[in-house]
Amino acid sequence: MKEQALEKFIRYAKIDTQSKDDAEAYPSTKKQFDLLNLLMKELGELGLKDARIDKYGYVTATLPSNLPSSHKARGKVPVIGLVAHVDTSPSASGANVKPQVIPAYAGGDIILPGDPSVIIRESENPELKRNIGKSIVTSDGTTLLGADDKAGCAIIMTAVQTLLGSPDLLHGDIRVAFTPDEEVGAGTKFFDLKSFGADFAYTVDGDTPGELNKETFSADLAVITVHGRNIHPGSAKNIMVNSLRAMADIVSRMPMDTAPETTEGYEPYIHPHVIEGEEARSTLKILLRDFNTAGLDVLKRKLEAIIAEVRPLHPKARIELAIIEQYRNMKDYMGKDPRVLECMWEATRRADLTPVWVPIRGGTDGSRLTEKGLPTPNLFTGGQNYHGPTEWLSVDGMNKSVATVVHLAQIWVEKTSA
Repeated sequence: MKEQALEKFIRYAKIDTQSKDDAEAYPSTKKQFDLLNLLMKELGELGLKDARIDKYGYVTATLPSNLPSSHKARGKVPVIGLVAHVDTSPSASGANVKPQVIPAYAGGDIILPGDPSVIIRESENPELKRNIGKSIVTSDGTTLLGADDKAGCAIIMTAVQTLLGSPDLLHGDIRVAFTPDEEVGAGTKFFDLKSFGADFAYTVDGDTPGELNKETFSADLAVITVHGRNIHPGSAKNIMVNSLRAMADIVSRMPMDTAPETTEGYEPYIHPHVIEGEEARSTLKILLRDFNTAGLDVLKRKLEAIIAEVRPLHPKARIELAIIEQYRNMKDYMGKDPRVLECMWEATRRADLTPVWVPIRGGTDGSRLTEKGLPTPNLFTGGQNYHGPTEWLSVDGMNKSVATVVHLAQIWVEKTSA
């Protein structure tokens, strides 16, 4: 258990924990328990006596305060939570991950050995230049890497190990949580805030070193269903109603100036995400994202206008639109205690980084936790290019995140003592 963050990450990355959309079970895949149970075991081996896993897969444990009874902040330091998720995205395989460590990246494009057609291009990855001469980790190109969010798991475990091994680093009670199914939007579905008992928390689920997140998209899922009629194509004239043709007309009308590939910063988007079907019935899942929650209604009306335009072209098809709420911008629920953000800013600075607030063009478990009443901004991990085979991880960034978490625990003590 004296491993560094890199060693932990490589072990965790090799465990397949891919989650699954639209599963009835929770977690959505049983294989997530492989890593969840391992993390619980390792927390216990570190000496966290209350490490446990519940029936939903949530792993929790407490690193008790080490403040002496005479310390002025004893009993006053808020309980801080550290949260990471174990599952990887359904968008790319998480099986048989083969992490490739490049110990001293020399610059330039990286051709991945498992599939030479998969290339991490320097032109698309400005962070690569900042890692010249440093260690980075990639997959072999046949799978994703899993830094999202196994890097976060490794960072939290290493920070706990560091604090336990250094009694002079004073901290209050720290609650640790590892969650399943974040990638399919259900990471906090059964999370018991009262049992967790934290006053504030931090997800360790970001990317670029130094970037901190206190605001996320607000998110809805739009589901368009087209009902047609199937019949043998040999006798289909004037009878068949091909739902796929109607769906194709819908997709072709999606605005390209409001797409993920054409937007950045605070710009919203409409993103056709998953399409399935055949002649009789087809479905399209669309991600609606806007930092302004009211803007989601604007995006919905754009979809309604597209459907209204397509209906006359396919009068025998039945087209339905459903909107499912996913999560809301954490900024709207962050609360009024400035310390939760001040502490993470100062901790990042003490880790020899220049902190900067960056909006997440996505969401974290922290989005839902914050909305439920537990302010949970997000810390970086050092990972890049999540959800695909060109994903990579800065080892220096991961280590800087460990240092940030360790400083964070101490700064809360300082803030309370002031």
